[in-house]
Amino acid sequence: MATMEGSLSKWTNVMKGWQYRWFVLDDNAGLLSYYTSKEKMVRGVRRGCVRLKGAVIGIDDEDDSTFTITVDGKTFHFQARGAEEREKWIRALEDTILRHAHRMRWDPNKPPPTVHEFDKKLIEADAYLQILIDQLKALEVRMEGMSDLVEKARCQVIHDHANDMLESIKHSIVMLQIAKNTAHPVNGIYHSTDTSPLSMDNSQASGKDIQHEGVDVSSMGCAVFHDEEEAEGLQTGIEVGDECMETRRQCPGATATSRSSLSSLTAIGTKHRPSMTLIVPATSYSSSEEEDFYDANEYNDTPSSSASPTIGLRPFVEPPSVEDSPESLAEQEQTSSGVNKRKVSGAPAPPPVRDDGSLDYDALYEDESDLDLGGIENHGSVVSHLISQVKIGMDLTKVVLPTFILERRSLLEMYADYFAHPDIFVSISDFPDPKDRMVQVVRWYLSAYHAGRKSTVAKKPYNPIIGELFKCHWDIPGLPPDLSSLVTDGPVPWCTKNQLTFVAEQVSHHPPISAFYAEHYDKRISFCAHVWTKSKFLGLSVGVHNIGQGCISVLDFDEEYIVTFPNGYGRSILTIPWIELGGSVTITCAKTGYSANVEFLTKPFYGGKKNRITAEVFQPNDKKPFLSVTGEWNGGMEAKWADGRTEMFVDVNKINVVKKKVRPIAEQAENESRRLWKEVTAGLRLKDIDRATNAKFALEQKQRDEAKERKERGFKWETMLFQEAGENWVYKNPLIMRISPKNKPSNPH
Repeated sequence: MATMEGSLSKWTNVMKGWQYRWFVLDDNAGLLSYYTSKEKMVRGVRRGCVRLKGAVIGIDDEDDSTFTITVDGKTFHFQARGAEEREKWIRALEDTILRHAHRMRWDPNKPPPTVHEFDKKLIEADAYLQILIDQLKALEVRMEGMSDLVEKARCQVIHDHANDMLESIKHSIVMLQIAKNTAHPVNGIYHSTDTSPLSMDNSQASGKDIQHEGVDVSSMGCAVFHDEEEAEGLQTGIEVGDECMETRRQCPGATATSRSSLSSLTAIGTKHRPSMTLIVPATSYSSSEEEDFYDANEYNDTPSSSASPTIGLRPFVEPPSVEDSPESLAEQEQTSSGVNKRKVSGAPAPPPVRDDGSLDYDALYEDESDLDLGGIENHGSVVSHLISQVKIGMDLTKVVLPTFILERRSLLEMYADYFAHPDIFVSISDFPDPKDRMVQVVRWYLSAYHAGRKSTVAKKPYNPIIGELFKCHWDIPGLPPDLSSLVTDGPVPWCTKNQLTFVAEQVSHHPPISAFYAEHYDKRISFCAHVWTKSKFLGLSVGVHNIGQGCISVLDFDEEYIVTFPNGYGRSILTIPWIELGGSVTITCAKTGYSANVEFLTKPFYGGKKNRITAEVFQPNDKKPFLSVTGEWNGGMEAKWADGRTEMFVDVNKINVVKKKVRPIAEQAENESRRLWKEVTAGLRLKDIDRATNAKFALEQKQRDEAKERKERGFKWETMLFQEAGENWVYKNPLIMRISPKNKPSNPH
């Protein structure tokens, strides 16, 4: 039964590009078939098909018309005519995938149902079928005598739904018969009781006669193709496509009995076009297999339904809800020898210890010898369960993610990586010309993202709890700190005027908003920003929209540079996840009129490179950039000036990352990041997932309890270091409020 059909474009390869195809989604078979035209579909000449059992839908947040289906180690690319049409296809496909994923399976520790039990279920199903047929007849008689058009329309809706249910029951009866013959084959071979396929010649039965005809399960078997001529005689007026012969092609020396396959079943109903339900193949395929592009080089490790039974089948024991930690699911998994799977594979390096033998928590954070995940397939059941609970486009803010994908630091600490090259940032104020200052702002911004990626495998930092703080500072290369000149009223009061200081606070939990501030007293420059992270499930990836902005204040020139942030994407979450950035970013200075447009380019699915970036810098009122930058944000970026000169703008692999300095955990307040998360960090470093999960749960539960208490007492959360200013969050005691500008030029242009 076709749930949905229509035209889409399918990507074939670089030479042929997007090609028009007519698609038919069969919900019962769990199959998306495609044809070169609607006429070919009517004739039954299928070009290819995509099995939806165990499939994963994916979308690109940068494109509102394309989507992918990944299954059987292949990724198929499709393009709709627009966002609305794509949404309809995705919802229909998701429903079909979910339906076929949540089927029961036999407990391997128990014997399969007996022949008597199968026969009993078949008799019950046939009885329900007859009842429904009788009710449909009675409804039709009633509708014929209706004069009220509104009431008749309502009954027609009921009639249509009942007719669809009728088709589902018939399909279920056929599946029961197949299951019976599979579980209890005759002489060890699956046979049908009728070797001739069901005829679907329209002349043999009228629509209404077929619609209310019972299903004779004894006659629903498999057609045996003795030769090609007999196969071509399957059905009058129907042209047989290659897929009808695929069983024979796979076993060229098989006997007629072993080549048997399920015969076509008529799509019954007055509103349904007679059609042939084709064989569901063992794997997705295309008739132009040698020409098609499947992303095989990137997705060949994607688990198929056969390799990952947890995707395609539902065990009798129900999995926990998504609010529960997915680690609880892993507790149920045992190997054949009874060994629990909760320990991550691979022996961890010896943990850092102090002289007294205790665990050195400070060293845990500084230790960057991070073991990669080794592929999500090691935790396939957890990830598969998580994916089964969410739909495309769903907000993941309240979804509990598995602990093993976490990076060993808080998101607040990750924001400090914007200043991994503090010398580039503080030197912005050294340039007397506004054009040079703008160029230096762009140089700092483009070099600010690579340090945040500490591993080739994408991992997620801890979600900060409300009220959490992180503080650190940097020594500036070439500027020795003057220990006698402490900035006691600054964000990090134990730092000097020649050090760059940083503080971050989680100012909101729902929505999750982080605010952070950095300043250099002697250079008279500061940066204040807030980011609301909004995550979205995209199928094969997770998108994080970084909503907010930052403001660079150069006090001596009374300038403010407003910057926005790119989106982040965790790609290939079923195999080896990796991070990429995408989206458009702007940098503007209202006072001088200089501006820049930065594009973080996501990798196209065919060809292209990862981590590409382009930037154009404009003078006031100019439409052509005086500077263009291209390259990779985690590598080299080349500048091309308006006069034709080219030079290396910045190469992040050739400049040193300046290590931030953090106060020891023993001296930190209870709400500072490293102290808060130290037990989670220890569990991850020691590869003790239970320890990490329990510590994480305790922190989050404490946050929930405190929020509940505040609500009951009518208290509002009060932030410590930041305050709201319109739509922004600003530092309460910024540098500009503590010192006045000096050497203010009369004309900054």
